[in-house]
Amino acid sequence: MIVDGLVFMSDGYTADLRAGNVAAINLTVTPFESDFATACDHVAVWLHRVSAPHSDWHIVKRAADIETARSAGKTGLIMGWQNMRPVEDQLHRISFFHALGVRIMQLTYNNRNFIGDGCLETDSGLSLFGRKLVREMNRVGIAIDLSHVGERTSLQALEISERPVLLTHANAYAVAPTPRNKSDDLIKAVAAKGGTIGVSIYGPMCWDRNPAHPPCLDDFLRHVDHIVDLVGVQSIAFGTDLPAVRDLKTVEEMLEFTRTRFPENVGLYEQSFGGGARERYVREIGNQRDLPLMTAALLDRGWSPADIKGLLGANLIRALQKAWID
Repeated sequence: MIVDGLVFMSDGYTADLRAGNVAAINLTVTPFESDFATACDHVAVWLHRVSAPHSDWHIVKRAADIETARSAGKTGLIMGWQNMRPVEDQLHRISFFHALGVRIMQLTYNNRNFIGDGCLETDSGLSLFGRKLVREMNRVGIAIDLSHVGERTSLQALEISERPVLLTHANAYAVAPTPRNKSDDLIKAVAAKGGTIGVSIYGPMCWDRNPAHPPCLDDFLRHVDHIVDLVGVQSIAFGTDLPAVRDLKTVEEMLEFTRTRFPENVGLYEQSFGGGARERYVREIGNQRDLPLMTAALLDRGWSPADIKGLLGANLIRALQKAWID
């Protein structure tokens, strides 16, 4: 059973997810720059989609809902987002969004907000409001995601949190030194808190900086090996950072957003390999249908079925049970 720790966009299309045996996804249900009203509207759209007759989706509010979705032949939807702009500086909105079904929130995107600094900022750390927010997320049972968050802000959030904290889609800086990847110290701190590190097939985070070498599955697996050596197989998970859409043309606006807002993150990569949606990932995996190739590669490297099961979802589910007060 596969649980994808991060799908950044979906139009409701599930055929690729089903073909890849994906049982549930953490879906970014509202764009990165959404305000409160926009986020509420996007959540409403998804709740409507889930409740529609013959829906392909099942809302996930507890870890057990993932198995319920799978047994019903539906895709489990974990509603999440990658920026706290919908919350702004209003702490009471955390419990409001929890009541709506949102279960994972990333503290910052790449830049600064009311909570702290993203991974492309100067990294001044967690704000006073951010400290209150971490405690409130713990209290109501929303999992904290640090994937795009700055190092100092992340470590301070980990110090305060009493529940597991996640890296839903992030790789190892020691293997590929890009601002989006994470230091060994941070990876260790997430694991020590009971969280998981979701290794990603996103090309710029796997790439070795050789313009003649587009990233491949072996590059992804180097990150897996490094993190397992560092913190153990029980702390590894994965988040593709893929979309789940019928036509990749629908994600072009999002790609343009990241291209223009954060050129330091993807500029050199796009100069080497192009800026299309397909070029953004390791060459063997174009969508979720190709995920069995990941399982085959792990088996070829001597992984046991139990350890593969952990990486593909069981480890993340265990962390979510504790983060969600399940």
